[in-house]
Amino acid sequence: MLGWAITFFVLALIAAVLGFGGLVGTLAGIAKFFVFLFLVLFVVSLIFGRSVPTTV
Repeated sequence: MLGWAITFFVLALIAAVLGFGGLVGTLAGIAKFFVFLFLVLFVVSLIFGRSVPTTV
């Protein structure tokens, strides 16, 4: 998930350098969405993650 966010961020930077204004906003919005989704899923996995059973 974080990889997709970084990919869209890099694409947005390349589009900004090349002067594609509308495309930059779209790609940056997608990158923000993926970062937010990654953070939400990360927090959920911390809260509801599997506990490792301990055997004695």
